[in-house]
Amino acid sequence: MANGYNPYQEMLEVLDEAAKKLGLEENDYVQLKYPEREVKVAIPVEMDDGSIKVFEGYRVQHSGVRGPYKGGIRYHQDVDMDEVKALAAWMSFKCAVVDIPYGGGKGGVTVDATKLSRKELERLTRKYAALLYPVIGPEIDIPAPDVNTNAEIMGWFMDTYSTLRGHLSPGVVTGKPIPIGGSLGRGEATGRGVMLMVREIAKKLHLPLEGAKVAVQGAGNVGGTAARLLHREGCKVVALSDVSGGIYSENGLDMDEIMDFLTAQRGRLLKDYDAPGLTRISNEDLLTQDVDILIPAALENQITEEVAPHIKARIVVEGANGPTTVGGDRVLEEKGVVVVPDILANSGGVTVSYFEWVQNLQSFRWEEEEINNRLENIMIKAFNEVWNTAVEAETTLRMGAYMVAVDRIVTASKMRGLS
Repeated sequence: MANGYNPYQEMLEVLDEAAKKLGLEENDYVQLKYPEREVKVAIPVEMDDGSIKVFEGYRVQHSGVRGPYKGGIRYHQDVDMDEVKALAAWMSFKCAVVDIPYGGGKGGVTVDATKLSRKELERLTRKYAALLYPVIGPEIDIPAPDVNTNAEIMGWFMDTYSTLRGHLSPGVVTGKPIPIGGSLGRGEATGRGVMLMVREIAKKLHLPLEGAKVAVQGAGNVGGTAARLLHREGCKVVALSDVSGGIYSENGLDMDEIMDFLTAQRGRLLKDYDAPGLTRISNEDLLTQDVDILIPAALENQITEEVAPHIKARIVVEGANGPTTVGGDRVLEEKGVVVVPDILANSGGVTVSYFEWVQNLQSFRWEEEEINNRLENIMIKAFNEVWNTAVEAETTLRMGAYMVAVDRIVTASKMRGLS
């Protein structure tokens, strides 16, 4: 990874600290330092011009102690094994924090998806799915969308698996299109979960949401949805960014208008959007805006030890996986910034993925209102467990979340006789 940043080493550092606070011996949790399975595949794809390109793909299954492996698939030019290993471990902890019966997995392909045509993306996805076929399945490992993947890609993935299996198997992936087994409410679940965590931490810190200034890094499925929902809750979203840069308006951005603009056509970015009173800013400018709440919802390694001293927000709610480095986290703690960690804040997506999987296995469908109510109940319960653990241990919410997660995984491991 860039600048010597290794997300897996960062994860191990936090894991060791949480285990120490729980009073665990290394033998109790040493298995969590090592993924149970790492798969690397070479994916040959026929490009539209007839040439063949070979892409590297990965699938890491971190811990199956509490259930089947669960985790998304990302298509990004910077994907490597260490990143996928870290993301798989974070999924193990995320599923344990919200107490759903999954372990952690993650997949990725090293590719700039923006440079592939739709047909090239489909051929890449189908070949990748075929290569992973021996190690995935509704009771083994259930992928989902992540960075630069979506419901359509999950549909191709499911169809390929089903063809090889010989019968329709909708439960092999979540985040699918609704007509082929997707769940109502899944599309906005991660962003909705982020909104719920903003609401709950604001209550604890006695910060009224009405008029609270918010900056969101990332205008995709997570950041864009969270920003839109917070806008509807009365927050003033003053800054938003994506890969093309950021926009700022002191009077607040019209998030409904912006998200309608971005989603109306594939490939639209914030650089294409304009409105009176907008100022163009960089992604780093966005992180250091004078706001009440900052939501990093793009990629990992954003709030570093160098950036953290300049953070002005009172609250950081992590919509992305691993957006704050260990060094950055220490600086934020010293500054008194309250961080709602990724393994709690962005767990709405995997929670509703679990609902989708359950519906697929039992061949029925819940209404969206029931999905959203179930999601809210689970996330508020998890938030309170993390808050109470952190208060009791006199530590941060990140440590509180890891303590809850590690304790659940180690307890399950001991009960199974695996420790």
